Amino acid sequence: MLIDGKPYRTIWVAEDGVTVRVLDQAVLPHEVKVLDLADLESAAVAITTMRVRGAPLIGATAAYGVALAMRADPTDAGLEAAVARLTKTRPTAVNLRWALERMQKALANQPRERRVALAMEEAARICDEDVAICEAIGAHGLKLIEAVAAQKPGETVNILTHCNAGWLATIDQGTATAPIYAAQAKGIPLHVWVDETRPRNQGAALTAFELLQQQVPHTVVVDNAGGHLMQHGKVDLCIVGTDRTTATGDVCNKIGTYLKALAAKDNGVPFYVALPSTTIDWTIRDGVSEVPIEERAAEEVTVMSGRTADGRIESVRITPEGSPAANFAFDVTPARLVSGLITERGVAEASPEGLRRLFPDAP
Repeated sequence: MLIDGKPYRTIWVAEDGVTVRVLDQAVLPHEVKVLDLADLESAAVAITTMRVRGAPLIGATAAYGVALAMRADPTDAGLEAAVARLTKTRPTAVNLRWALERMQKALANQPRERRVALAMEEAARICDEDVAICEAIGAHGLKLIEAVAAQKPGETVNILTHCNAGWLATIDQGTATAPIYAAQAKGIPLHVWVDETRPRNQGAALTAFELLQQQVPHTVVVDNAGGHLMQHGKVDLCIVGTDRTTATGDVCNKIGTYLKALAAKDNGVPFYVALPSTTIDWTIRDGVSEVPIEERAAEEVTVMSGRTADGRIESVRITPEGSPAANFAFDVTPARLVSGLITERGVAEASPEGLRRLFPDAP
């Protein structure tokens, strides 16, 4: 996708063939900065500190983290240590575990002298496959937007999204945004309601940034405005992403998604979730009780950062000194509230049967 008219992926290998580069999402939207990952630890820290975030991008970064680790220690012990270190970075996104297992399989029983090259090749394949998956999600999701557009010819289709499931969360195009970009390319009039997504404001900072760059009409709203917009007929459909989806269709996504799904159900607004199949956790059936919910630092709630009038980036405290804060990063939306799961193989009913129909080959 584009930044100032220049095409970018979110992660790539530098011309030296060694350094892995990512867009530093911690400084967006106020600054576009490229972060160099030179070793295992820099990749792990980038994931932990959310300089890279979004389930597919976390998986890709972890894959390259293994490749970087092989440069330092290509032994079996080095591989195990790298996987163990990266596994600890983020507990919720299943793509992390999937990518690390894939890298282990690709490198197992391979000669030490070949492991660096093989690891870099496998990480690159993971990235290329994600781009193709997002393209397919966009094509399937486009049909849903086209159906709404057909019901209101010539009028704008209003879509509400939450957090950032855009190209910044993947390698390119995004999951929840892929159908939006596909509809834009088809000339369908669009408008996107962008939830700010407290506490880290990924909607206001990241989704708004990329929609602005792609010239998609949009409006940033506070998280609590979604229900009001739906009550007044200002939302035609919701499309969100997910960090983990269970085998039964429960969806774990950024905190606040559940409340949007409840409001959508109450107002008869279709609520769709866009996801690559790599985000499905076939080992879990009950999302509410089984998915580990990451709890992050209280400072993400009590402190906010932004650009001042003179251009400086400053952080300010917004709560009283001494008031504790809880920071649950995700919540679970039960399958009964989900209208459909937009995958690379089509739109599945949010149920065990619906998922199995599209993925009969799943474990």
